[in-house]
Amino acid sequence: MSKTSIIMDVDTGVDDAFAVLFAAMHPDINLLGITCVDGNTNVDQVVANTFKVLDAAGAGDIPVARGAVRPLLGKSQYAEYVHGKDGMCDLGIAPSHRTVDPRSAVELLRDLIESSVDPVTIVPIAPLTNIALFLGAFPETAKKIHRIVLMGGSASAGNATAAAEFNVWHDPEAAAIVFQSGVPISMYGLDVFMRPTIDREEATTMSKSAKPSSQFAGSLALGFMEQVKTDPVSLGDYGALALVIHPELFTTEMFDVVVDTSAGPARGQTIVDRRGAWLKQLEPLDLEDSAKVRVALDLDVDAVVKLWLKTVNS
Repeated sequence: MSKTSIIMDVDTGVDDAFAVLFAAMHPDINLLGITCVDGNTNVDQVVANTFKVLDAAGAGDIPVARGAVRPLLGKSQYAEYVHGKDGMCDLGIAPSHRTVDPRSAVELLRDLIESSVDPVTIVPIAPLTNIALFLGAFPETAKKIHRIVLMGGSASAGNATAAAEFNVWHDPEAAAIVFQSGVPISMYGLDVFMRPTIDREEATTMSKSAKPSSQFAGSLALGFMEQVKTDPVSLGDYGALALVIHPELFTTEMFDVVVDTSAGPARGQTIVDRRGAWLKQLEPLDLEDSAKVRVALDLDVDAVVKLWLKTVNS
């Protein structure tokens, strides 16, 4: 099997860390680079956290670039109540000696896509600010993107609000730009996000491992359990990567999707039109604002969890 070339866009908190660890270690993924964005925590902390994950993975010299420091409109709204003040459950993980790439996030995206001989999949697991800025800055390069597989949105309820998922809610205007870009999009949202989990027993075993990646992941999972007072905890963002390399483990369907950018209570909601065809004819979504998006609705939970465990513990 040939490797899948990807670029990740992250706001590294705990579940982003689970995802980056997997991407850096899986033999079928060619991780070209990582761009960092304001989201779970401030962008400088995101960069520092990403470096720590790459160290734990034993990753080579993967370029990591600093991106947007705030949403396109409005102010940052961090998730310290979920991820801790440092985004990594305040575990005191030693800082990395890696250095940030001198290019901006949008410049790194351009350069990696232009120089790749293979199709490039963008995997944003964060607010979509960097991706929206890239699409606007380099539209010709954007046409070369193979597809975008993102963690964000929901075809049902939200988590940041009753209606909206955090990544889309943090920057709805950016999400609307990305969804309407014409690039093929798959959405791994809250409908499946919480289902792949790791429990305390598994995390404890991993935390005692001599393998750095296992020890790191297990300790982080245990810290997360203390932070959110839940056992088990979700592997979260990682599922978007599983969808990239093992789509057969997922049930997906194409829907018309609109991102609500209004100032009302539904701000940041991804409105997924799951009505039958005859009802859509009666009252279609505004075609100017809607996009065709492949939405993940179900998954083989056991297989997805085993895939992560096998990779991180390998």
